[in-house]
Amino acid sequence: MSDVHGHHRPPGADGEARAEDLRARLVDDLVAAGSIKTKEVEAAFRAVPRHLFAPEVSLQDAYADDIVRTKQDQHGITVSSVSAPWLQATMLEQAGISPGMRVLEVGSGGYNAALIAELVGPTGAVTTMDIDADVTERAHHCLAAAGYDQVHVVLADAEHGVPEHAPYDRIIVTAGAWDIPPAWTDQLAPDGRIVVPLRMRGLSRTVALTPRDGVLVSLDHQMAGFVPVRGDGAHPERLVPLHDADVGLRFDEQAPELDAAALRAALLSPRVEAWSGVRFGGMEPFDGLLLWLASSLDDYGLLSRARSPTARELVDPVSPIGTPTAVEADSFAYLTLRKVEDGDDTYEFGAYAHGPHAARLAGLVVTQVQAWNRTHRDASPATISVHPATTPAEALPPGRVIAKRHRIVVLSWS
Repeated sequence: MSDVHGHHRPPGADGEARAEDLRARLVDDLVAAGSIKTKEVEAAFRAVPRHLFAPEVSLQDAYADDIVRTKQDQHGITVSSVSAPWLQATMLEQAGISPGMRVLEVGSGGYNAALIAELVGPTGAVTTMDIDADVTERAHHCLAAAGYDQVHVVLADAEHGVPEHAPYDRIIVTAGAWDIPPAWTDQLAPDGRIVVPLRMRGLSRTVALTPRDGVLVSLDHQMAGFVPVRGDGAHPERLVPLHDADVGLRFDEQAPELDAAALRAALLSPRVEAWSGVRFGGMEPFDGLLLWLASSLDDYGLLSRARSPTARELVDPVSPIGTPTAVEADSFAYLTLRKVEDGDDTYEFGAYAHGPHAARLAGLVVTQVQAWNRTHRDASPATISVHPATTPAEALPPGRVIAKRHRIVVLSWS
């Protein structure tokens, strides 16, 4: 049952018992899946009533391992949400929060701030900020309803942080960031840690970064997607439509010289395919391969595909959201896969390509898949380091250099 604003009414005694049962099941599932690794994070998830931070949906949906969309723009695009529990657990584990810490959350929803408040305890301090007054008002209301009045809720642009409550032992960013603004490092304690969904050549990874001799160095990174940062830190991608809204190429940093009309024509030409011989099981993650292709391909973009039947007929990328693609002015090749006939849930990586240079570009993608398989598949993941924008090239570590406004990000592979 809902009130006049469309919000579900607080459950009565039976509803509270149902909420506790659903919460216990959710946490049990997160522990079993490995998203929750420590007793401290588990205790926080068992303590915080998520349904009080998701009044727009039913109890069942409030305790599903999925996002709760809380605000959309005029085009129906989600601009604020309560993140999926598995992702919040992953980032809190990356953060390593201890009692007594001071924590800044960039991007507010209320629920994650309550989890952090449980982790820092009565001797710690939590500040949550957002650029959107609707979001901060909602977070303030939900936190008060759940009994977390001690959390500071601040309306401000993420680019500038919240200096009045600094320094912070941890800064946790719950919006997709293209760059690391100076305010975040200025307001970070010397032995602090930033956990941020950082966009690199269009791919997003939630990265745990710690300062080391003036550089931020990754301790861990995991695949993740978030609503983009708004305000002064916003950085829109360039989109080149290839077939109306069905298929497009996205470019995050500087794009290569393109002939959009030629690329659109190339898409409708017969495709070339090449196969790598590199196989993987259907449940095996391959996010490391995607990051390797983003770091190893020079002229690079992401191929995106709608879920329409037309789009499926035109292209078959490994991810419809964004698949690494080698691009030239009039040709492109992207990562794909096919089921192996004699394998039980086994697939092979390959490339589909279109345009006059399709065969060469497909071969380039396949060569890099094979290189990843030989050298990096079973090795340590990439190291992500974040350097001041003024760092001279000779002082940077070897790897893919990604120039941003405030920083230079380097993807290095051992």
